[in-house]
Amino acid sequence: MIAVVDDEEAVCRALKRLLNASSLGVVTFSSGQAFLEALPSTRPDCALLDLHMPGLSGLDLLKRLVNTGESVPVIIITGRDDQGACAACLAAGASAYLPKPMDHAKLLQAIEKALLQGHSQEGQHPSRNGG
Repeated sequence: MIAVVDDEEAVCRALKRLLNASSLGVVTFSSGQAFLEALPSTRPDCALLDLHMPGLSGLDLLKRLVNTGESVPVIIITGRDDQGACAACLAAGASAYLPKPMDHAKLLQAIEKALLQGHSQEGQHPSRNGG
């Protein structure tokens, strides 16, 4: 399941449609706080976090996930592309940083990479070693 955390309802709806069409389960949250509150009962395989939100930003959420040991791969999405922010997000552990509007193929590719990254962190790919 993919968690989408964005304060813009239209973005959440659009991403939910795209990901559902790609056979990916999706749950959306309108704030970072709502995402954190649901985290114990909702274990996403990957999280798409908007960088600029009221309250907790995507970078704030990413840092909290890392600091609490949550192994949820994170993709940062943003409407205000900024090289400094990109570098900060990637340094903090984001799997990818994608400016809006997002290229659908790049987004799906980033999600696939993040999902593989998440599974390898959990040690769920022993068959990869046998080739």
